Amino acid sequence: MQSLDFLKVFIDPLEVGKISYFVTGSIASIFYGEPRLTHDIDIVIHLSQNDKILFPKYFPLEQFYCPPEDVIQIESRRQPYGHFKLIHHGTGFKADIYLDAGDKLYEWAFKNRKHIDLTKNLKLWLAPPEYIIIRKLEFFREGGSEKHIVDIKKKLPQLDESLNNQFLEKEIETRGLRLAWHQVQS
Repeated sequence: MQSLDFLKVFIDPLEVGKISYFVTGSIASIFYGEPRLTHDIDIVIHLSQNDKILFPKYFPLEQFYCPPEDVIQIESRRQPYGHFKLIHHGTGFKADIYLDAGDKLYEWAFKNRKHIDLTKNLKLWLAPPEYIIIRKLEFFREGGSEKHIVDIKKKLPQLDESLNNQFLEKEIETRGLRLAWHQVQS
């Protein structure tokens, strides 16, 4: 597996700022059993009103592209999927930042995120596997890309016994994802 120390560039400032977050996307896929290369990170964050003001301070312009506070404020009102990018100037690494406003799945994921030691020097909060599965089913429904179905199929053997199947089934039904879920199971 590639070195994941590049994640520290984004995780450390979040930890310093005590900003509630969890990592999802490719990094979560790597952890849940699907090795792949990546040089970006997807992070869901929860920002209080004060955090929205202070956020750019944790990602200073000398080191990062970080949108100004007014953009962060605007994106935080785009429910449920406000987002923005961070770019580390020294490496070119990118982080896609998603704001948790307006979606109950985010709320559940924050309560069920996992604190893991990814490397000796890197600890982070990781999205729960049910969250990853549900989002991939939604992405499949929205865009039709089979890669999301394949990704889920590759993860299920490693996750099967640890999944909260009752929660997963309820969310699949509530979010109208039954057809996509059948494709995963076939």
